[in-house]
Amino acid sequence: MAAEPVALTSRAPHVPADRLVAEMVPPPRFDAVRFDTYIPDPKQPSQTEAVATLSGFAAGLGTAAGGSGRKRWFRREPKAAAPAGPRGVYLDGGYGVGKTHLLASLWHATPAPREQKAFGTFVELTNLVGALGFQQTVQTLGGHKLLCIDEFELDDPGDTVLVSTLLGKLVDAGVALAATSNTLPGKLGEGRFAAADFLREIQGLSAHFRPLRIDGEDYRHRGLPQAPAPYDDATVERVAHATPGASLDTFPDLLDHLSKVHPSRYGAMCDGIRAVCLTGVEPVPDQSTALRLVVLADRLYDREVPVLASGRPFDELFGKDMLEGGYRKKYFRAISRLTALARDAKGLAEG
Repeated sequence: MAAEPVALTSRAPHVPADRLVAEMVPPPRFDAVRFDTYIPDPKQPSQTEAVATLSGFAAGLGTAAGGSGRKRWFRREPKAAAPAGPRGVYLDGGYGVGKTHLLASLWHATPAPREQKAFGTFVELTNLVGALGFQQTVQTLGGHKLLCIDEFELDDPGDTVLVSTLLGKLVDAGVALAATSNTLPGKLGEGRFAAADFLREIQGLSAHFRPLRIDGEDYRHRGLPQAPAPYDDATVERVAHATPGASLDTFPDLLDHLSKVHPSRYGAMCDGIRAVCLTGVEPVPDQSTALRLVVLADRLYDREVPVLASGRPFDELFGKDMLEGGYRKKYFRAISRLTALARDAKGLAEG
């Protein structure tokens, strides 16, 4: 018999700054990914081309002038000494085409010690600046060969300027960059933020990025069964008590708790959790709550934590106004990822 399930609502961890730095590596879900584990869609040649281009980019970093680990943080290299060609790549594609897989593969393939390459989401990078301060962040990352930024968020002009300024300092120090991004509010289009718009938003950094288009549909729905329907409360509670390391919370209580914990701590809040069990899932009431839920969904997905739930299905979490608004891409990503985690939990309910 398993121990009593924990409650996520009882956890409000403190995360020291040094942990934020040490954890700037690909999340557990992407520990084992490599270029040769990426399965291109045969109908989308751009996916195969992206693998080849990024493989070459990683190999080139092995002989690049920058990121030697020397403390060059406040020294500007003469422009003539800079490596020829762009020092960064921007993976331009919709959600679910494998951009994070490719970004993590680039991190793994880059021939440098772990302490000379960093991987994190835009939110994690802004959290690092908040924890260390701007100059210390430049010092911390300035000796790296590579910085990978997943889900570069362009919907907050202040944060965009902050991170763009930081990246300018890192480029001066010889750090190579790789990034993916989300959509801006109002940029609905095809559910992706076009490379030309990304490069315009980061302004002075645009010359450092080579756009790399990756076409395709959301791989999480490619040939996979539909997500299982929600279970009843009794099943969710039974699984929570029978599964070692499971958590058990009511959905409304969890949403309320997320409002009291900084999103930078959501990952630590999930430490040691082997399955998340939720009762009473219902549509989220407002956009602030919805955006916090998106962050939690990302952290659970990163850690491959199955989610078993009762109540409404995950594709009913966000109202029509949210799915048609400026943050629609985040909400669709959260639905996609929670659906994948619900599939992962099916075996717990049926076992």
